[in-house]
Amino acid sequence: MPVWPPSHAPALVNMVDADEIAKLCYERFQQLPRRGKPEPGREWTLLAAVLRITRRAISDTVEKEVVSLGTGTKCIGQTAMSPSGEILNDSHAEVIARRGCVRYLIQELHRAVSGGGSAVFCQAEEQGKWRLHPGVSFLFFTSHTPCGDAAIIAMNGSQSQPCPPVTTAHSPEEERGRGDLKRKDEESSEVKSIKRPRQEEPETAETHLEDRGERRQSLLSKSCEDPPQPAEERVERRSPPDSPGLCPQVADVHRTGAKCVSGGPADPLLPGEGYHWTGLLRVKPGRGEPTLSLSCSDKLARWGVLGFQGALLSLYLQEALYYSTVVVGGGPYSQEAMTRALVTRCSCVSALPAGFSVCPPQLLQSSLEFPFSQAQTELHHQAGQGRISPCGAAISWCNVPEQPLDVTANGYKHGVTRKALGTAKARSLLCKLELFHSFLSLVAATEPAALPPPLRGAELLTYWDYKQAAQSYQQAWQQLLSQAFRLWPRTDRGLLLFH
Repeated sequence: MPVWPPSHAPALVNMVDADEIAKLCYERFQQLPRRGKPEPGREWTLLAAVLRITRRAISDTVEKEVVSLGTGTKCIGQTAMSPSGEILNDSHAEVIARRGCVRYLIQELHRAVSGGGSAVFCQAEEQGKWRLHPGVSFLFFTSHTPCGDAAIIAMNGSQSQPCPPVTTAHSPEEERGRGDLKRKDEESSEVKSIKRPRQEEPETAETHLEDRGERRQSLLSKSCEDPPQPAEERVERRSPPDSPGLCPQVADVHRTGAKCVSGGPADPLLPGEGYHWTGLLRVKPGRGEPTLSLSCSDKLARWGVLGFQGALLSLYLQEALYYSTVVVGGGPYSQEAMTRALVTRCSCVSALPAGFSVCPPQLLQSSLEFPFSQAQTELHHQAGQGRISPCGAAISWCNVPEQPLDVTANGYKHGVTRKALGTAKARSLLCKLELFHSFLSLVAATEPAALPPPLRGAELLTYWDYKQAAQSYQQAWQQLLSQAFRLWPRTDRGLLLFH
């Protein structure tokens, strides 16, 4: 199976069996209740998970535990975004899994500051700061190649196009017709959007994909300044031999539904392999309206520099948290595209503050395909089941003692009524407001003398205030923006002033 970095890199690669990781994640999914899962043979979904890896030197053993798991394929449009932080913007599996992991980390920090002992954190040298226990690391699993740049890969002749072509927005009449085909349970919880002024959001950059140890920076050869390349430059054109009178076969690439961010180059949209540019930031498309969620390829690349803990938890941590390994399940995959999307684009970032660094993950692929993938669903589809469609619900499970399961649709709790909107009953446990409240409970549980320095005596009120208090994180973010991701949409402050 393909591996990045190569075999001469640190021994962490040898600790990870990609098939074992995939099996653990699929088994964890099977153990979850039925609610929110796809209907076999008719609906499909995507799965992602975060695993805690614990290497015990004394016994020379390695423990692997799924601590967060997510499913989902959808995002909300920009007009539905909430300035109160009550809606879950991005419900792609990768984002769900990462946000569930943040819930888990808050719980572990709560245990640490309360003196109960944490399996993850121990006190760091800096006052009020924590770090990972020796031997603890985190691994990211995704059942599929992440949407966006990593998904632009050459197709085999026998493969069908997994994504619909990127087209212009449908007319309102077309969208109404398309809307009639939605699942009934999705319609029951659907919330009518309130139109808001167009605003941009990069912090979590959340929205919808339609139907769909030690690092060595010397291994990273390309510069962040390299211009985007058409996919055709890396795809060999093939034509059937001895086929007089037939048109030459045009090589093709897997297409991503994610669209280039505004202000930069647009995809050429040429037939076959010339359809996409590569190396660009992309936003996930919505149903008939633009979204402000960056692709999962872009988010994974960002987490490789800023860490996956986010701005708030960086206040408590001496060093950012990085995924040591990314494992992709069976299906279309390209080591070159994954390296380009997750590693190369940020390889030149420098001058990062203490606690942050460019930490590209090791890349592996499993041979095991997710049983509820689109391909497996099509394989087991039977006549009379109706058309195949993506599952409308998103599932989050994380290893916390209270309310580990969170099932959502359209950014709110699955099955919520209109009457409940604006109440805690309607909110996902992963939305910004709920995660912020969980963080505030952590702050309240910390003895004043043990608080991180930025939180001592500071007059902080809103989500925005606390994020800005994480100065090192914000400095690292500015370096990443200026050196690699200049076109990443900026968060509108008006969406972050809740408390």
